[in-house]
Amino acid sequence: MVEFAGYWMPLQYPTGILREHLHTRSAASLFDVSHMGQIALRGDDPARALETLVAGDLIGLAPGRMRYTFLTNTEGGILDDLIVTNVGDYLFLVVNGSRKSADVEYLRQNLPAGIEVEVLAERGLIALQGPKAASVISKFAPGAESMQFMTAQPFEIDGSPVALTRSGYTGEDGYEISIPSANVESITECILAEKEVEPAGLGARDSLRLEAGLCLYGQDIDETTTPVEAALTWSISKRRRIEGGFPGAQVVQRQIAEGVDRMRVGIVPDGKAPARKGTHITNEKGKSIGIVTSGGYGPSFGGPVAMGYVDARYALKGKYLTLMVRGRPHPGRVVDIPLLPNRYYRAEEQTI
Repeated sequence: MVEFAGYWMPLQYPTGILREHLHTRSAASLFDVSHMGQIALRGDDPARALETLVAGDLIGLAPGRMRYTFLTNTEGGILDDLIVTNVGDYLFLVVNGSRKSADVEYLRQNLPAGIEVEVLAERGLIALQGPKAASVISKFAPGAESMQFMTAQPFEIDGSPVALTRSGYTGEDGYEISIPSANVESITECILAEKEVEPAGLGARDSLRLEAGLCLYGQDIDETTTPVEAALTWSISKRRRIEGGFPGAQVVQRQIAEGVDRMRVGIVPDGKAPARKGTHITNEKGKSIGIVTSGGYGPSFGGPVAMGYVDARYALKGKYLTLMVRGRPHPGRVVDIPLLPNRYYRAEEQTI
């Protein structure tokens, strides 16, 4: 158990991080992510109101659909990245555990008076991830197996109402399940009783999301990084790119049009030595050109993997870099993000 975002959370279970990681890729793992903040926005057109604070297209978000976006500051920096779901009569937000208190205060201070910001403190959140997640969840919530990626539906599991989203942060197919706190333990035990499912902790969650090229707030993105620098421009729709209307929009629009000085990239170090967070990156002449923000061993990749920010001139696939690992130079190269193909569910591609 380790301290994380103000909570004691499992770093690993007795089987260990390596097995947990590989089991998620081959079967299904259950993660406790109840430290994440769950928030409901209610009132008069909460989507239009929230659009003044985030870069994503929420007005065009259909009921039952989800969107990845971020709160931005006046310089275009990322205050937090979050998932917004249109439940129908309100918006459901999942924010990072380390930012939830600040996010709630920010929303209450900056949204119109007619918008209620309700913290859903009496709800837990678990994530079932892996290629067998759909077949497992269908035993408890028939019909969930046909949900599309980034959609949400209400179900009942073990007599308790739950909210299911087909989403997650591992690069695998899977679900996040929002549950009344009183029922979290019993539902978790029901799912863990299935032979395909094993528990997994923060260690495996970190290596899985790193291979999937997914950012960790506070490491890969923060108030000093913009969505364009972080290679997250894909999450800003054409309308929002043109219209703006969110904090820092002019900065983001200018960067989209003119480019940036630095860019987040995937990196594969040569050899077996991992380049971890804080590793300095230099060019062939020894000049500093960037820094690693996340790095470690990729069990499914079969070697060390990393992400970081480099001078935009070096943000080209195949470009060789020098990684200063423990003060010694090690070669590495720029690769595409994600480092492994994602396996999110698309109905036309997969069947249960």
